Amino acid sequence: MNREELLSRISIDPNICFGKPCIRGHRLWVSLILDLLVSGETVEAILEDYPGLETADVLACIAYGAEMSRERYIELPVGAI
Repeated sequence: MNREELLSRISIDPNICFGKPCIRGHRLWVSLILDLLVSGETVEAILEDYPGLETADVLACIAYGAEMSRERYIELPVGAI
C-alpha cells in the first residue's frame, strides 16, 4: 500500500471529533494511535484493543504524522548526546 492509499484512510470532518484527524469510519484520533505507539504499545496490542482497526490504519496514522512533521516544527532542547 503506498503513501497516498494510506493517507486516504485518514479523514478530517469539522463535525466529527472537533475536526481532528481520525481513522476513516472510526472516531479514533490519529494522535491517540501515535501516543499509544510512542508509549510502547505494539501494533498487535492496538489491534486487539480496537478490533475494528487494521494494520493499514495504524500505518496510516504513522504516515499522517510523517506528513505533518514536514509542515510543523517544534523546538527541542539542544544537548550533547
